[in-house]
Amino acid sequence: MDKMLKQALLYDFYGELLTEHQKSIYEDFVLNDYSLSEIGEDRNISRQGVYDIIKRCDKLLNGYEEKLHLVQKFLMAKEQVAQIHHLASDMLKADGDSAKVTDYLRQIENISNKILEEM
Repeated sequence: MDKMLKQALLYDFYGELLTEHQKSIYEDFVLNDYSLSEIGEDRNISRQGVYDIIKRCDKLLNGYEEKLHLVQKFLMAKEQVAQIHHLASDMLKADGDSAKVTDYLRQIENISNKILEEM
């Protein structure tokens, strides 16, 4: 997974656990794509200070993910829902073949059971 996407997902799930100051700086860097210098100038802190805060936030957010696995569970559920969508589309194209429709329904049931077990 791309680093910026991972940072954005981690922030979406765990950002509220950061302080307001950390959230503001992390948002500017990750979501608004500001440079370290731009953030530092805007807040009257050094570029190094901004870098340290971002690294600290990355460490905190990754630590939460290591313990809670919410992003991992979300991505897995998203993938499984995409599989269900694909199977449902194929089922619609089965054109009355009841054996195929039954097979697709069994696969959909298995995937949905996995999603429910993981929640």
